[in-house]
Amino acid sequence: MITIPANLQAVNMRIASACAAARRAPTTVGLLAVSKTWPASAVRTAAEAGQHAFGESYVQEALAKQAELAGLALEWHFIGPLQSNKTRPVAEHFAWVHSVERLKIAERLSEQRPAHLPPLNVCLQVNVSGEASKSGCAPDAAPTLCRAIAALPGLRLRGLMAIPEPTDDPALARRRFAVLRELQESLVSTGLALDTLSMGMSHDLEAAIMEGATIVRVGTAIFGERDTA
Repeated sequence: MITIPANLQAVNMRIASACAAARRAPTTVGLLAVSKTWPASAVRTAAEAGQHAFGESYVQEALAKQAELAGLALEWHFIGPLQSNKTRPVAEHFAWVHSVERLKIAERLSEQRPAHLPPLNVCLQVNVSGEASKSGCAPDAAPTLCRAIAALPGLRLRGLMAIPEPTDDPALARRRFAVLRELQESLVSTGLALDTLSMGMSHDLEAAIMEGATIVRVGTAIFGERDTA
């Protein structure tokens, strides 16, 4: 039976191989284990195998896990759609938010971030594939949004995030990820200090790393297929 520690090792080997192919140091890519829908016991197993950062999409589920695993000093990232009425617990209990797509959400996170905590790391989610069903701002709206978010207290705008449409075509995947990389490069050239590209998941992390990903968000390849029954 495949175990979470073995899966983690395999994913880290994939990251290392992709970095080698891209002539990048493996230390330039962080692994975010997407633990949404998985129990705290699975997170604990991954943590005991050396994984430190975990991604969650459902606020109440995440808060319960954080309380149960408080002694492990893990780094929690919110990666799902964020509604206005859920910003306070996220501002209070997470280190990162990858899914900011509107200025209103960023403003609420800024206002609600406790003063005793370090700035909340945030990424602007960009819809790089133009799907109507996909969250994220349009690429041409990103510069104005980024400048507004970067000016908010209590937040640190770290970079951009995207979830392109699934594809078995590595060339298409790379083109989608290249849109995000080129957008980040353009924003950096205007003076914004962005160091993060959150892109790539279990099925396409290699393509994302080739295009500059600094965080890959991996769930299935670590924890297994979710029970959708």
